[in-house]
Amino acid sequence: MGKATGFLEFSRKDDTVIPPEERVRSFAEFRDPMKEEERIRQAGRCMNCGVPFCQSAMKLSGMVVGCPLHNLIPEWNDQIWLRHPGHGFDRLQKTSSFPEFTGRVCPALCEKACTCGEHTDPVSVHENEKYLVEWAFEHGYIRPRIPKIRSGKRIAVVGSGPSGLAAADWLNRRGHMVCVYEREDRIGGLLMYGIPNMKLDKEVVFRRQRLMEQEGVEFRTGTDIRGREAADRLLREYDAVVLCCGAKQARPLPGADPEKISGVHYAVDFLKDTTRGLLKSGDVSAEALLRTGGFVSAKNKHVVVVGGGDTGNDCIGTVIRHGCKSVTALEMMPEPPEERLPSNPWPEWPKTKRTDYGHEEAIALWGHDPRVYETTVKELVTGKNGKLKSIVTVKVKMENGRPVPQEGTEQILKCDFLLIAAGFTGCESYTPEAFGTALSGRNTVQTPEGRYCTSVPGVFSAGDMRRGQSLVVWAIAEGRACAKEVDEYLMGYTV
Repeated sequence: MGKATGFLEFSRKDDTVIPPEERVRSFAEFRDPMKEEERIRQAGRCMNCGVPFCQSAMKLSGMVVGCPLHNLIPEWNDQIWLRHPGHGFDRLQKTSSFPEFTGRVCPALCEKACTCGEHTDPVSVHENEKYLVEWAFEHGYIRPRIPKIRSGKRIAVVGSGPSGLAAADWLNRRGHMVCVYEREDRIGGLLMYGIPNMKLDKEVVFRRQRLMEQEGVEFRTGTDIRGREAADRLLREYDAVVLCCGAKQARPLPGADPEKISGVHYAVDFLKDTTRGLLKSGDVSAEALLRTGGFVSAKNKHVVVVGGGDTGNDCIGTVIRHGCKSVTALEMMPEPPEERLPSNPWPEWPKTKRTDYGHEEAIALWGHDPRVYETTVKELVTGKNGKLKSIVTVKVKMENGRPVPQEGTEQILKCDFLLIAAGFTGCESYTPEAFGTALSGRNTVQTPEGRYCTSVPGVFSAGDMRRGQSLVVWAIAEGRACAKEVDEYLMGYTV
């Protein structure tokens, strides 16, 4: 696939990235696509390896590498190299429902398993994927695919995040009538209100919504399925119900209750508020957002972010665009190595330090990495008015998988804006309780191993609500697999 000697002749190049000092003035996406000729050369680096680990989604040492969607990566890289992007997109859409999302926000499990990456830089799979889908939209290659025959079956999908959208998309293509219920005012779940605009422009979500509506999917926003009466109505009106409500229940930080202390916020609530402000302003510039107002602002604040994952990084990038005075990110885990250790060989997931866009921006503005490792919050200090004014941090050591505070390491850190990005503890339980579905010990909807049916006949679940907090690509894979099981339940077989 690609050029047989391409990995020897061409070095990896990535899309141009707008410099941090410039891009922090805007919430616009900051990656500019490379010229088509260079993109073709990048696809030519795909090395015709005998075993394409990139599409495997295999578990090694407890972690998955390779694409969970099993994308036919060498095949569409080959088509890019041969200057047949239309054929390449055909191969891409066989396995991927929304490459415009994964091509922007996926951490590229495929690249971590690329054979080329064993001794040099992996193939730029992530950007090649985005190139194909954007080429397809630009050239009118993506058109509504309206089912010619309808089955007469009706399905309700509760939740319009990536798993709900994927399930709805496949079930609609099969010929079933699908209605998606979303409690927010816009569809997308975390695609809309959890991932910042500079990573995923919201017009990309709206574009997919318009296409799905043209194909026959109905969306009902502002509709929260809460209580037994609402659940019973769906069970009466539909032949099957798919629960895809995500895992939004935030992990609390002891002593830091946003309801009781002014200046404390949960990360996803904060990110959602910023996105609402951007959509209201109709302008992606940071200046326009601040001028419009009506959102929780970190302007002129000393910000501390608790949590070192993708959400924590997104918070860093967002508060910088608000105009914060400083930002510090606390991580309980030790600082990872810059390079793979001998105990972490390819093609295992690389347990190495990753400096993301938010970290880069903080370094550019203040000259140092905002992350402080092996540290957590011990105490919050408030003023007479009840507002947060500082925090007491403490060093921790991991013992038997648990953080143990180290006495005598306490420090006072100025902080009047604390963001909790410490992960999630499963789904919000009121929807599964309304349907009477069993929950697992991890507070996720319980299903049999490798299945998507719940303890209630005709009710299914997929995505983070079933597997716990995970990636967009896993949510899409779950939605597609769940749709297949629902189809078989309704029709007695599946195609």
